[in-house]
Order: sequence, then structure tokens, then C-alpha cells
Amino acid sequence: MNYNKLNIFGVEIDTLSHEEALAQADGFLTDSGQHFIVTPNPEILLGASKDEELWFIMNQAGLSIPDGIGLKFAGLVSGVDLERITGADFVQDLLGLAVEKKIRVAVLNWRAGLSNGEEIKSAVKRKYPELELEVYDIGNDGTGLDHEAVNSFAPALLFVTLGSPYQERVMYHQLPKFPSVRLAMAVGGSFDFLTGKRRRAPKFLRAIGLEWFWRLVIQPARWRRIYLAVLVFPYRFSKWKFILPHFYRPNVACFLYKKEADGYKIFIVERADKKDHWQLPQGGTHGESLETAGLRELREEIGNDKFRCAATIPDLWKYEFGDTGKSKRQKHSGYRGQKQGLCIAEFTGQDTDIKINFWDHAAWRWVEADKLVESVYSKRQESTKLFLDKFYEAVK
Repeated sequence: MNYNKLNIFGVEIDTLSHEEALAQADGFLTDSGQHFIVTPNPEILLGASKDEELWFIMNQAGLSIPDGIGLKFAGLVSGVDLERITGADFVQDLLGLAVEKKIRVAVLNWRAGLSNGEEIKSAVKRKYPELELEVYDIGNDGTGLDHEAVNSFAPALLFVTLGSPYQERVMYHQLPKFPSVRLAMAVGGSFDFLTGKRRRAPKFLRAIGLEWFWRLVIQPARWRRIYLAVLVFPYRFSKWKFILPHFYRPNVACFLYKKEADGYKIFIVERADKKDHWQLPQGGTHGESLETAGLRELREEIGNDKFRCAATIPDLWKYEFGDTGKSKRQKHSGYRGQKQGLCIAEFTGQDTDIKINFWDHAAWRWVEADKLVESVYSKRQESTKLFLDKFYEAVK
């Protein structure tokens, strides 16, 4: 199937019609792999712009269907006539497919949500009496999940109702533990419409994109979520689309070292999205000082705080991402390129303390200082040599 994708905050959104998306999901149910569907809306995309794990998971989805009028706006601004596909409608489409294909369906349901497992099961069975269905009430972090029970039931289709970002994380990490599942989908509160715990907006309001107004009227407590979707998202998207590409992102390169009997060893990481791309850890400063941002970035990158800052040096390097071959991560930031300062830190822990995050890096290692430049990716060697010189100056 040939189609383009719409990129929003570095998340790839499928630009399929409802029928095309359903056909792709149908195909997932019949092949031998495991796939999952996400339903990005403005609130989820705003979350993914700050939550790197969620951002990573969203980009691993086999199908990313746009849910929310804000994405329609983003599409039009980008020259794409995006068809909105609501999660609530797509859930019922998939339930219909499950009946047709005579496959089993399981729901991992948030036990503190509006609808409990028995209510969901009863409502679904009323509409689809021939469906084989089980619902498991669990915590939104996956606590209480009985893997043995799910595997004994052996569903081919799995829904996860835990709300974002919990449902995406649980779905991503738990899916490999359920070998019978061919397709999983993060669905939020979609089953609450079937149980009657939540009323959908009239069709004419949905058709003109005013479902958010209906929700505000009947659920005023949701005002903050609606504010994010209706006001904050268009502003942030417009800034990301039209303003940030003219600026350089403030960034900190983290020069983590340890001193051993035979000299200095420097910590480098291999990028998860590009094999053999080794580099120093780095990340955005987000308005923080170089020291604060550098130490925060190291905590996130190596999973501990066993290091101390030895020096910081501002405004050392600037580079552009370029228009061709730009990675999802570079699109994520929205910037033209990066301007880097340096945070030099001494590692005080043990190698067993190091736990790199899976969404950023595939591997890590220590290299001898005099072999650092040749060990990093070719396009990073010039900046790394500069950073190494500054390191030697700082530790004299």
C-alpha cells in the first residue's frame, strides 16, 4: 500500500482513509508477526514531545491513526487532507473483524477507570454475542496483570484502556509476552461509550470538529485537557512547524570520564536508531544551565547519579541537521540544528550501575582517551576532538 506519512513533533502519523486503515489492521491479524496501533491526539502528541520513551513507542507502531480535530488542522497546515479516524469507531470495527474471523479478544482494562471489566464484557457481548472475550482489570502501570491467564485464553486481538502514556508503555512492553496476540491497540476510554458511562457527541458536532465543545459542556472537569487540545496544540505545532526551523537548539554534550591506572577512559553510546553510530551522550538544555542540564541528561542516559561535574564550557560547537536524511529525532526537536556546550563529569560508580535507556541507545562502552575521536561516528569526529582538547585543559 503506497501512502505518505504526516510528521508532527517527530511522530509519524499515517495518512490513510478509514477503509485503508481497517484493511491494514485486517492484514496484521492474519500475518505471523506482532503489531500494535496507537491513536495520537493533540494531548498525546504534546506528551510525546516531552516524554522520549512515549515518543519512541509511538514511532514503533504498525499503524498510527489520527484521532482529534487538532491533527486535522496540522494536516491542512502541512498540505495534507488528513482523515480523522476516532479510536471509538475503530474499536468497533476491529470487534466486528474479530467476530467475522472468529478470533479471541482480550482487554487490559484500568481497574480505576469509568467501566470495570464485567461492565465492558457485558456491553460488548450484548452487541457482539458470538465474540469470545475476556477482560482483565489491572493497574495503569500493569500491576495485577496475570500473564498465565491471558496466555491460557490465547487472544489474537488485544485492547489496552489505561490512558496515555500508561497504555502505550504497557502495550509495548507486554506484547512480546503474549505470543498469541497478532494485534494490540491503545484505546483510552473507548469502551466507556459501549458501556454507557460516557456519551458521545451528536454526529453533526463530530462532523464539524466540535466534539471537544460537547465534552466541555458535559464534562467541565476536562477543561484542562480541552485547553491543551484546542489552544496549546495549535500554538505549539505552529511554532514547531514555522519558527523553530530557523533556530538552533541549545544542547549539552556530556563528557563522562573515569581515571584508571593506564589513563583516562571516556564513555560513549551507540544510537538506537543508527547502528555503529557512536557518540558522546547529549541532549537539550530546556532552559537549564549547562551543569544542571548535563547532569540531568547523564542521569537519564546512564540510569544513575554516580558522577560529579568537573567543568562546563559554553558555546563550543554548532551544526545543522540538513534537509535530507533528517532523522525522526531531529524532526522531533523541530530546530534547524544544535549549538552545543560541554559538561565534563567524572564517573564515581561501578560499571554495573550503568543502565542505558533503550529508546536512545543500543549499547555503551568505555574507550581510551587517545582513541576517542576514531571511535565516534565520522561526522562527529571534528566536534569530539574539540571536546577532548577542552577536557585535557580542564583536568590538567
